[in-house]
Amino acid sequence: MSIVKDGLKIAIIGAGSGYTPEIVEGFIKTYHQMPVKELWFVDIEEGREKLEVVTSLSNRIVKKSNKPIHIISTFNRKEALKEADFVLTQFRVGQLTAREKDENIPLKYETIGQETNGPGELFKAFRTIPVMIDIANEMSELCPKAWLINFANPAGMLSEAVLNHTSWKRIVSICNGPLLIKQRSANALGVAIERLFVEIVGLNHLVFAKRILLDGKDVTSNVVKMVAEGVKPVDNPGVSDWDKDFLLGLNMIPMSYLEYYWKSKEVLEHEKHAAANEGSRAVVAKSLEKKLFEVYRDETLSETPEILKSRGGSGYSEAACGLIYSLYNDQQDIQTVNVQNNGAIKNLSDDAVVEVNCIITNNGPIPLSTGELPASINGIIQAMKSYEQVACEAAVSGNYQRAMVAMTINPLVSGDREAKAMLNELLLVHEEFLPQFDLQHLKED
Repeated sequence: MSIVKDGLKIAIIGAGSGYTPEIVEGFIKTYHQMPVKELWFVDIEEGREKLEVVTSLSNRIVKKSNKPIHIISTFNRKEALKEADFVLTQFRVGQLTAREKDENIPLKYETIGQETNGPGELFKAFRTIPVMIDIANEMSELCPKAWLINFANPAGMLSEAVLNHTSWKRIVSICNGPLLIKQRSANALGVAIERLFVEIVGLNHLVFAKRILLDGKDVTSNVVKMVAEGVKPVDNPGVSDWDKDFLLGLNMIPMSYLEYYWKSKEVLEHEKHAAANEGSRAVVAKSLEKKLFEVYRDETLSETPEILKSRGGSGYSEAACGLIYSLYNDQQDIQTVNVQNNGAIKNLSDDAVVEVNCIITNNGPIPLSTGELPASINGIIQAMKSYEQVACEAAVSGNYQRAMVAMTINPLVSGDREAKAMLNELLLVHEEFLPQFDLQHLKED
């Protein structure tokens, strides 16, 4: 591990995010086992104001801690990457305004609009993958021994694109979802989280708690029964609870995002109602973000406020800091992250990126074998992996026809006609962020 003098250099790309101060607190907590000397905050000019607010609050947090951590904010990404030990990515190309379009345009076509599912996810990938590939290529020159820790969405697809379309292999994407499932399972059982082993299997935002072990004893059926009977929630969907017989028959805990595929009609109606009233999630997030940054501007504030939890993403800093800590210290503990399959799931190819339990070592995550996917979940995972792989190919190449295939085969899209209409409209409204696509033929139609 490369060390910057007497401590680590960590670059955070997209540091104007409201989550950054929480990450700083995470590094402070582990400082004696993982001394961070330099934190480089990177953002773009459009995010200058938020970056300044976040930097100011983070400096107050560091000052309160009495830890010798130096924060440098910059718009020069290459300067921040030079000789970095870890790089965190949490940026959003097009910001929340682009997300709002991703959410609302599909609704016109009676299709769910959401940034990590369906057409919205596809276009977030189209905007983000080229930037992530640029970062990976820059890291290969400026910090070849660093680890790229990604939290930007769609997390699994970003790792899929980098690992299978570049030479860079030191990337791990993370999501707070699996950690929340484990925490809530422990709460449901009334036990300490350290006593649980939860076997997570699937793809990013499409995982299942396949087995839950308490002190080595299989208690999966007990937890599923508690959830099915409404005794204790673990990761129930947002629109309503799962049908009792369905959940008991599945005998697994599906991540809440499965509601987009197995409760599509209810979710679509919920999103249409929200868009017509309080606004889509992007509109709500804008409002929450505005309130959050008003609190952040308080010069007496020197810790992350309670309001941050309402923004979503709860558990992110714990997941991010925990992963970096384990990589740095060769902790050899088990965490759920996005990596190449390498035999973990027998039904998928070795190079496919999956979200599974891994042993975290100084040399990277080692995925644990979960065997064959059960027939009940094999179909949805196979379908989504096919979509992801074609989508990454289209994002990298800018090939319109492959983009059309990706849009059409997504399980949330009803057919090729609707797919083409959404594809064309979204390509045009996001044109400034999609330089890989030649859109001249669409403008001439």
